[in-house]
Amino acid sequence: MAECETKQYPDVVTFAFWIRKASTLKLKERFYKEDGNICLGRGMAFHIAPSNVPVNFAYSLAAGLLTGNVNIVRVSSKDFRQVDIISQAIGRVLNKNEYRVLKPYINLVRYSRDKGINDYFSSIADTRIIWGGDNTVAEIRQSPLPTRSVEIPFADRYSIAVIDSNVYLNMSDKLRIAKDFYNDTFLSDQNACTSPRLVAWLGSRKDQAKEEFWANLHELVEKEYNYQSIMGVNKLSSSCLVAVAYAAVASEQPGVLIQHMADNRIVRVKIPKIIDGLMDLKNNSGYFFEYDCNDILELKDICNDKRCQTLAYIGDRKMLVRLLQSGICGIDRVVPIGKTMDFDLIWDGFNLYERLTRIVSVG
Repeated sequence: MAECETKQYPDVVTFAFWIRKASTLKLKERFYKEDGNICLGRGMAFHIAPSNVPVNFAYSLAAGLLTGNVNIVRVSSKDFRQVDIISQAIGRVLNKNEYRVLKPYINLVRYSRDKGINDYFSSIADTRIIWGGDNTVAEIRQSPLPTRSVEIPFADRYSIAVIDSNVYLNMSDKLRIAKDFYNDTFLSDQNACTSPRLVAWLGSRKDQAKEEFWANLHELVEKEYNYQSIMGVNKLSSSCLVAVAYAAVASEQPGVLIQHMADNRIVRVKIPKIIDGLMDLKNNSGYFFEYDCNDILELKDICNDKRCQTLAYIGDRKMLVRLLQSGICGIDRVVPIGKTMDFDLIWDGFNLYERLTRIVSVG
């Protein structure tokens, strides 16, 4: 946190805040149990970090360290400055005499796709943590694990947002809300599984709320986001594919509509209904499906998909209860907008504390 350069990267600041001493002690309070048994790390944890979320490797490493494991972490092969900042900070700490004992527990490696290396690291792993989606999971699973080893796979997921228009319009700090939503989405180019792809609006003042919400966000994106023309082309292409999909399955319904914006830094595709396979047509870099919702249960089908991970919201959490209790197979997290990327040891429905440890039962 003391490094001047850190302030240029909000995702690094967020990680530093999450790993501070007070936060770590809160994790200890939540997960530590005085039950007479002994809880130990499983041994060697092999982490495969995603290529498109720079700071993910650090959270995965922290989870492995806090649960007492030796860690081999394959970081992204892409040249992210965030990776360098965190790695250099770790190096400075490990070079201090009082922390050199931790050196064997932290092994950060970078290599391109190489099955031989994956085979070796997997062969000595007691736990394998795979981030990066379905294709990465399938690739890494070609390398067998020892019989008693466990695997924690993080597959392709998507997330949605629900906003109560009446509550939003009554909020005083709408610029802060825009910043929160920006961090949830544009900070990772919408590549993170936690980034909302669909924004569903509730309440009686939807049009007014949408106008203010998107105008504030656009102003922020225009100032802070590194927009490239190819992003606009890709988003237009995706919109055409969505229009074709709706024409094929919902011909009796009004078509999809690209909502007016000052430019295509943000593309909003208003959909008349939620159809199967909608999220297969998603894009990134500021591409959102938008839906006017009159009843929260209208979102049941999209949330029943096991790929649905996070529901971000503005409003009273009670508005979500009927949806969450309707028997849906998806949604592992419910958080306020601005908190979707806040990491926790319970993630994607996995309790990482339990999955990364073993218990010695003492009778």
